Amino acid sequence: MVESQEMLTFVPDLKFHCKMKLFEFTQRFPDEASCESYLKAQREKSGIVCKKCGCRKHYWDSHNKCWHCSKCGHETTLTADTVMHNSKLPLMYWFKAIHLLTSTKNTFSASEMQRQLGHKRYQPIWEMMHKLRNVMGKRDNKYTLLGSVEVDEGFFSTEIPDEQKDEPLKRGAGSQAKTKVLVMAESTEVDNPKKGQKSKKVGHIKMVVIPDSKKETIDPIASTDIDGDATVVSDGTKSHVNFPKIFSKYVGRKIDPKEIGKVLPWVHIAISNSKSLMKNIYHGIKPEFLQEYLNEFCYKFNRRYFGDKLFDRLMIASVACTSDFEHRIYNRNLSVGCG
Repeated sequence: MVESQEMLTFVPDLKFHCKMKLFEFTQRFPDEASCESYLKAQREKSGIVCKKCGCRKHYWDSHNKCWHCSKCGHETTLTADTVMHNSKLPLMYWFKAIHLLTSTKNTFSASEMQRQLGHKRYQPIWEMMHKLRNVMGKRDNKYTLLGSVEVDEGFFSTEIPDEQKDEPLKRGAGSQAKTKVLVMAESTEVDNPKKGQKSKKVGHIKMVVIPDSKKETIDPIASTDIDGDATVVSDGTKSHVNFPKIFSKYVGRKIDPKEIGKVLPWVHIAISNSKSLMKNIYHGIKPEFLQEYLNEFCYKFNRRYFGDKLFDRLMIASVACTSDFEHRIYNRNLSVGCG
């Protein structure tokens, strides 16, 4: 892995198109009833399937706000099998959170989201945001990277795990305060780039937290997230030794740090931008939660041209699947700002 010598920031190629304005949001969703109506319409559009008998015919019970299966009578609540399943928070909280997360290329800490929503307790807001980030990751997992794909590893600063805090602090990539991330980016050569323009154009990206840089760890992730017919470009590290067997074409060689911006520009832009974003918003991130923050960064990066449609896209994803993010007892006093 070659570390870039400079801080790479957002470039013109990555301008996020105009998102839904606050005024538009409040007009669409002035109250809880409007949120319920929208959610009901989205669920019926995707289809209600009875978990008990598999029947697809249902009728709506407006009094109890649920669907009844026409065959067996089984009830399906408005939020069942969605990211909001079993949540005690108002739908308006979820809708506002989705609006805030999709209306800017930056993000919100849970404490700031709690302040924006005016909720007394921190824990439910923290869980809600991680569930949304988990769904973002699930959505991106449906796609594989195509064409020419850059691959490299990055090292992100995270809190030292409790079981390692008494150990002498290591330096470099093996430090207990660093978490390894496999970064992959679609990268296409640009014909006759203009002055100041990148020689490669980025498509979609993926970032996956890994326990180590061994080929046994990286091979299954790369083979799942990258199409087998892709051309993979990397720095030729030993952990990529099996890439020629996995992909139709592999270009791997040792890269001079001065050339990293030309050979692997987009993986390092992704690494630098995500690090900068998290550093500016969060005061500390536990290693076990890093993937959720990367999910949000990649999801929004990959949909940077969606504009005001991004809200509806994340709502569709939130309706289509539940979150498997596990509830954890979180002591805010022990680790401020992880949200």
